[in-house]
Amino acid sequence: MSLVDQPSPWWTPDRHADRRGFLAARSAITAAVRGWFAGQGFIEVETGILQVSPGNETHLHAPRTEVTDAAGERLSRYLRTSPEFACKKLLAAGEDKIVEFARVFRDRERGDLHLPEFTMLEWYRANETYEAVMTDCIVVIAQAAQAVGSSRFSFRGRIADPFAEPELLTVAAAFERFAGIDLLPTIRDGEGDLDALAASAKDRVRVAADDTWSDIFSKVLVEHVEPNLGQERLTVLFEYPSPEAALAKTKSSDPRVAERFEVYACGVELANGFGELTDAAEQRLRFGQAMDEKDRRYGERYPLDEEFLAALAHMPPASGVALGFDRLVMLASGAQKIEQVVWTPPMDRSQ
Repeated sequence: MSLVDQPSPWWTPDRHADRRGFLAARSAITAAVRGWFAGQGFIEVETGILQVSPGNETHLHAPRTEVTDAAGERLSRYLRTSPEFACKKLLAAGEDKIVEFARVFRDRERGDLHLPEFTMLEWYRANETYEAVMTDCIVVIAQAAQAVGSSRFSFRGRIADPFAEPELLTVAAAFERFAGIDLLPTIRDGEGDLDALAASAKDRVRVAADDTWSDIFSKVLVEHVEPNLGQERLTVLFEYPSPEAALAKTKSSDPRVAERFEVYACGVELANGFGELTDAAEQRLRFGQAMDEKDRRYGERYPLDEEFLAALAHMPPASGVALGFDRLVMLASGAQKIEQVVWTPPMDRSQ
C-alpha cells in the first residue's frame, strides 16, 4: 500500500467525527451501567494490571514486560488477560458484590470483534448462584440498549431484541439442534472421549489427526452452534461440558457439565460466566493441564499465581461473569467494528 492509499490516522478531525456518535453512546452506556451496579449495592473496584500470572488458559496470550524493584532486580510481569484472579482475592478478603471496568490485554487478537487492549466489565456476587449473574447480564444488556434508545441489535445481517425474554439453551441441546451431535455421551469421568466425539463430528467438521476433544468441540461450536445463537433475542448458552469448565465448578447433579454459561446476541459472544470453583487442588490441576497444552501448541507457559490459589481456600461460594464491554457498546450503538467504539484505537503495524 502506498502512502497515498493509507487511511489518515484515527485522530484526524474527519475520522474522529465519523466515530463521534458511537463514542457518545459509549459514554451514555457507561454511565447507565455504572448507575445500575451502584443501585444494586456493588462496589466498583480497580485491580492491578501488572500480574505475576496473566491467566492460565490454553489459547489466551498475554503481553509480557519487566519491572525493576527497589533493589534493582528485574522481575518478569504480564499484562492481565482478565482481572479475575485479583477480584477473587477481594472476595476472599470479605467483599461480597464487586464490579470492575477492567482494561485487559490479549496478544494475537485483532479484527472486527477483537482488539489487543479492551475493556472487560467483570463482576462477582458472593454466596449467590450463577443464575444470579445470568440475570444480571440480561439486565445490563437491556440497560445499555435503553441508554442509547436502541430497540434492537443488528450485526452482519442478524438481529436481536435486547428486551425480549432470552432463550435458555444448554450446550448439549445446542449441539443436538444445530449439529446433530449427542455430546454428553462423549464425556466420561470428567474427561472428553476423543474417539467418541471424532466419530460423531466427522461429517460436520474437519477432524485432524492431532485434534484433541476440545479442538473438535470448539470447531463444532464455532462453525455450527454460535452462528445460530442470539437470533431475534439473546441466548444464554449454559451447562458447558466439564472438559471446558475453566474456572467453573462442575454440577453436583451431573459431573459431565459445569456451571458455566455464555451470553450471545446476533451470533456475537458477549459474556462468559461461572459458578466459581473454590477447590484449590482441582484448580491447580486444571491450570497445569492447560499450561501443558499451551506449551505443546505454542511453546510457552505462564506461571501460576500461588497467592490466588491460596486465596481460593478462603473464598466464599460465589458467581461471576466477564462481559466484553466494547462489544456491548458496538451492538447497542449500531457500530459494525469494535474499533469504532473505543476512544483511541490501537496503532496499526505501519504506524
